Amino acid sequence: MLTLREFFEENPVCAIAFSGGVDSAYLLSASAAWSRRTAAYFVRTPFQPDFELEDAQAVACRLGTALTVIEYDILSVPEVAANPADRCYYCKRALFSLLLDRARRDGFPLVLDGCNASDDASDRPGMRALRELGVRSPLRECGVTKADVRRLAHEAGLPVWSKPSYACLATRVPAGTAILREDLERAARGERALMARGFSDFRLRLRGAEALLQVRPEQTALARRLLPELRELLAADFRDIVLDPSPRVTRET
Repeated sequence: MLTLREFFEENPVCAIAFSGGVDSAYLLSASAAWSRRTAAYFVRTPFQPDFELEDAQAVACRLGTALTVIEYDILSVPEVAANPADRCYYCKRALFSLLLDRARRDGFPLVLDGCNASDDASDRPGMRALRELGVRSPLRECGVTKADVRRLAHEAGLPVWSKPSYACLATRVPAGTAILREDLERAARGERALMARGFSDFRLRLRGAEALLQVRPEQTALARRLLPELRELLAADFRDIVLDPSPRVTRET
């Protein structure tokens, strides 16, 4: 199995699909250190809250790497807006087709993404789209797990090394329910308010006019204490906010 350094020595010119999360941040850091020429691309859609772009800009600036932001209305893709169970496949297919075209026009024949060796390909239809398009995942190919990524990102001084994994806002809408722009905006406003009150690594799932709040076990007491305040604060967006009795569990290993 190749090391990450050997991967970049074999593929010295590459573009990084950069989300602002820890996986793609460390991948960009490694590419900046070991490849001959690299650049980062952030495809901005209604599925990302503003802080994701802000984090991406901060990391790219720290690494001295060019960051290209591509605006794209992902809801213009009918298969994505309809939100079937395999929505992620159609979403990744559309986004990476756009990114590949732009990167190639900029002189980057190879596009990389930040999937790591802990990601379960059998549970991620988006990975099928990446394979079909020829997008490579060096962290996964080189056996770098999520725990490895966090440790290496911390050693590299990346500010996002401890950032919780963040799934796009589309995951807040139940599969089979059409995704509406106003619902994404409601979810984003609600999660921004929760972050401002000290919550991290949580989800605010849309359930019609209501919302289901999922938090880590260590923040359950905080959620119970603040729930009345949150209901009042977000009354314009949600008829009610219910705390999920089951603690949120992440899949990081």
